[in-house]
Amino acid sequence: MKIEAQVALVTGAGSGLGAAVAQALAARGAKVALLDVNEAGAQAGAAAINDRHGAGTALACRCDITDSASVTAALDAVQATLGAPRLLMNIAGIGSAKRVIQRDGSPAPLEDFERVVRINLIGTYNMTRLAAARIAALAPVTADGERGVIVNTASVAAYDGQVGQEAYAASKGGVVGLTLPLARDLAQWGIRVSTIAPGLFATPLMNELPEPVQQSLAASIPFPKRLGQPDEFAALACHIVENGHLNGEVIRLDGALRMAQR
Repeated sequence: MKIEAQVALVTGAGSGLGAAVAQALAARGAKVALLDVNEAGAQAGAAAINDRHGAGTALACRCDITDSASVTAALDAVQATLGAPRLLMNIAGIGSAKRVIQRDGSPAPLEDFERVVRINLIGTYNMTRLAAARIAALAPVTADGERGVIVNTASVAAYDGQVGQEAYAASKGGVVGLTLPLARDLAQWGIRVSTIAPGLFATPLMNELPEPVQQSLAASIPFPKRLGQPDEFAALACHIVENGHLNGEVIRLDGALRMAQR
């Protein structure tokens, strides 16, 4: 599918990987809706895109992907302002690191596990189901009958989660497990679904770590020995849209990294 002139939804677009994907889509001619609970970040990103690519290219919406009413309101606003979306980039997510047994011997709080799974896994599914229903109602745009493309975000933690990453690894493993059945389910509507599983990337969260820690993490990557750049993630997300035979696949983007247990 050609990205130019399409309307794209990008969750988690207020910063990091989501912001990079929104910028890359706009650079390729898409109209982009930046969805995030961080409304200020989304507004700043949309303003930067509109300054670079022209007014009306981007729209910022506050959106809680775990709240169906919030998602529906955002989708309504996007459709009224930019047009009907055909591309969905599920980038929003959170991290967590808590051992099952805490230092004081107490069990990890269940609320933490539930929150991570609710945002990373249930939120991804919620956003997908609500957006896909609208995409399915549109006319095909290719000779193959393609109507839209959905790109999800997992993590290498889905495969080699580290000590304390139970919640995060389980949530991202769920996204990996969703990918093929979603692709099969939505095939009848001409909607492709694929997932990117990034490794260690230079995101705002990573940048909060001390520089020696960042350098140590980068050194653990076989090649190239550096953190992944958000624009590399964005380039792959755009390629998935443009490559019509990519469907039902999970792609690791990690420099051949395999995480140690800690």
